[in-house]
Amino acid sequence: MGLLSGLRSSLLYHSRSQIVLVTVNSLQSSRNFQAINHGIDGAFLDDLHQVTKQFFALPMEEKKKYLRKDDDLDGYGNDTVLSEHQTLDWSDRLYLTVYPPEIRKLHFWPKSPPKFREILDDYTLNLHRINENLLKHMAKSLNLEESCFLNQYGDGATVTARFNFYPKCPRPDLALGVKPHADGSAITILLQDKEVQGLQVQRDDQWFRVSVVPHALLVNAGDQLEIMSNGVFKSPIHRVSTNSEKDRISVAMFFLPEREKEIAPADGLVDEDRPRLYKTIKNFVDFYFENYQEGKRAIEVAKL
Repeated sequence: MGLLSGLRSSLLYHSRSQIVLVTVNSLQSSRNFQAINHGIDGAFLDDLHQVTKQFFALPMEEKKKYLRKDDDLDGYGNDTVLSEHQTLDWSDRLYLTVYPPEIRKLHFWPKSPPKFREILDDYTLNLHRINENLLKHMAKSLNLEESCFLNQYGDGATVTARFNFYPKCPRPDLALGVKPHADGSAITILLQDKEVQGLQVQRDDQWFRVSVVPHALLVNAGDQLEIMSNGVFKSPIHRVSTNSEKDRISVAMFFLPEREKEIAPADGLVDEDRPRLYKTIKNFVDFYFENYQEGKRAIEVAKL
């Protein structure tokens, strides 16, 4: 497979008709899009970048205060080793459950840098709003009731943040920051590094670099939205390359339906011309991680 450059994701503007058009066209073709007029101030996003860098620059002993336990997703660390055959990623991560507030594990939320918690709380509220608006627009673009996808989230829907640090790698030809995968979420919203490229998306068996657009929020459909939309919205396979000269950071937010709530293709997207493609399923994230570490796609299990 070759590696092509210059894939500039579709951009999202204020106009509602443009939002619908970009969302449908981009996510139906296994692409992402970058929202630029999302209502979050660029200076605030710069602050989020800064506190992320500052956390990963802390001495190891300080970061170890937030070390993830073997039986927990939240906390600081890198890959959970689930198989002796898995390929480890060249990255450090901080996972935090951020929504709803009552299930936050605050002992994993860094106290240094001092503004980290405040900035993350504000960012979570902003992205929760954006996610809801996106899902409503996406449903209406398919002539569905606007809460169709949101209703499948359930009352126990959660949001997880993943802060990523990709250190310089002496052999970028031999290591990946993140192995090829699709997201197990419904929606993923990513704040990329402002300067260093790394994200790559697979299309037609080729890898394309995703352009860096300052202060843009990159939106991916995840596997669970692909199921709910009966395959209309595609969950793209992507990976992260490494860099021999520069460190790189990013912040991803994963919007997840309630674990025990069943998700299924929306009734309005199943008919004689478009048969049902996926089973009714719950606890998708549980077997998603098991398959992810082995380089497999969990969504294949959900297909009829």
